[in-house]
Amino acid sequence: MIRLLVALAVTLALACGFAQAARLEPDAVNQAQFSEGEPAGVSPMVLKAQVLLDRARFSPGLIDGRFSQSFTKAVAAFQAANGLPSDGKLTRETWDKLAATFAGPVLTTYEVTAKDVRGPFTRRIPLRMESMARLKYLGYRNAREKLAERFHVSEQLLRMLNLRAGFSRTGTTLVVPDVGRGDPPSQIASVEVDKASRQVRALDASGKAIAVYPASIGSEEKPAPSGTAEVKRVVHNPTYHYNPKFAFKGVKTKRPFTIAKGPNNPVGSVWIDLSIESYGIHGTPDPGKIGTTYSHGCIRMTNWDAEDLAAMVKPGTKVDFKDEAAQEGQTR
Repeated sequence: MIRLLVALAVTLALACGFAQAARLEPDAVNQAQFSEGEPAGVSPMVLKAQVLLDRARFSPGLIDGRFSQSFTKAVAAFQAANGLPSDGKLTRETWDKLAATFAGPVLTTYEVTAKDVRGPFTRRIPLRMESMARLKYLGYRNAREKLAERFHVSEQLLRMLNLRAGFSRTGTTLVVPDVGRGDPPSQIASVEVDKASRQVRALDASGKAIAVYPASIGSEEKPAPSGTAEVKRVVHNPTYHYNPKFAFKGVKTKRPFTIAKGPNNPVGSVWIDLSIESYGIHGTPDPGKIGTTYSHGCIRMTNWDAEDLAAMVKPGTKVDFKDEAAQEGQTR
C-alpha cells in the first residue's frame, strides 16, 4: 500500500512537472499574447512581459514568470514613461506598447562554455557575517546559480525551462531569456532613490526616467539617508568592511572585519560609493529579496541592475533621495 501511494505521488509530481514544462516551451512564451486577468503560477504571458521590461530597462528584478509587487511597479514605471495611466495593471494598451519595444523572440538559446562551469565556485556560504569573513572568495555556489544570474532569472525558472539539461557540462544548449539591454546611456543627469516605492531611477536632463530598478532601501533600524549626495566612485568586485558601530542585528563581534570579494559578498558584485559616509548603492547575493525586504541603510539592487546603473554614473553624478519613512519590514 505504501509503495502504491509513493508511486502515485511520483506519477502526479511528474505529470505536474511535464504540465509546467509544456507551458514553458519556447514557442509558448515567444508567441504569448495578452489576456485579461491575473494568471496563477508561472505564466508565459508574464514571463514574456518581464523579459521585455528588463530589456527596456524598466526592471522587474528577478525574472520568474509570476505576478509580483516588483513586476507591478515595473509595469507602472513603463506606463508612466510612455504616457499611459500608471496603475501597474498589464492592460492591452500597455502590452501593445511593450511588445513594440522588441520584435524578436524573448527566449533564445545559449551554449554553456568552459568558463561558465570552471568557477571558481564557493559551494557553502555561511549565514553569519563573521563566518563569511573566514572565506577567501564568495563566488557563485555552482554553474546553475551563475547562469541564472547572467540571464536575470530565478534558478527555479531556469530549471523549468531546461528540465533535462545539465548546467555543469560544456556545450550544453540551454533555453534562456534574451536580456540584451544594449549599451547603457552614455550619460545620465541624476539618480533618484524613491524610498516610498522602493525604486531607483536614472534620469535624463529633463527629469525623465530612462531606467527604473527595484531596490531594498533602508529600515527603521538604520534608515536610508535624506537629501542629496554625489557618486564618489564605482568599485567592481568589492570587498565588504564591517564596522562594529553599525551594530547589525545578528553580528555579535565587537571587532571590525572584512569579507572577501565575490558575487555572493554582502554587497554583491559592485559598489557605487556615495558622498555620505558608509552609504552606497550596491548589488546583492539574494536577488529574489530585492524590493520585498529592507536593507541596512544602503540601497540594495540585483547585481545586474546595480552593474547597469554603475555603467551610467560617474564621479559627481547627483543622487537625490525622495524622503519617505521606511515601513515595518524584514531587514536583510
